Amino acid sequence: MHTAIIKPQWGPLTIALMVLGFVVWWPVGLAVLAYILWGEMFGGTSDKAERFMHRSRNWAENCGRGNHGFRHGGFGQSSGNAAFDEYRAEQLRRLEEERKRLDEEINAFQEHMRNLRMARDREEFDRFMRDRNGNRPTYGDGNNNGTNV
Repeated sequence: MHTAIIKPQWGPLTIALMVLGFVVWWPVGLAVLAYILWGEMFGGTSDKAERFMHRSRNWAENCGRGNHGFRHGGFGQSSGNAAFDEYRAEQLRRLEEERKRLDEEINAFQEHMRNLRMARDREEFDRFMRDRNGNRPTYGDGNNNGTNV
């Protein structure tokens, strides 16, 4: 049975070693902090450490490859099955047509909203001009109410 002299836990000894490590040379303090946080994962055996490193490496490689369906430029690659490749090409063509149709609808809706804004602005401007001219005396329209101009 293997027992560690310093257990990877938050205790007075490990905290003191971590602070002392930062005072002496910051990488030592960082190493003690890493041991406190992740020391239990290794459990003190090299087998557990190797398994952890292997899992971490596999995870990093899979993230780099983009195995989550979001491969860069992966649409042009062949799956090795001609029927599936034909089906995929047809679905991608259909999706592209649907995207173009939706883009046209967006443009038409934006044009409609622009026309509505222009009509509302025109109506507000006309109302402003009517109100403004309604408060002014009218000149030159022949309705001078019997006064001499």
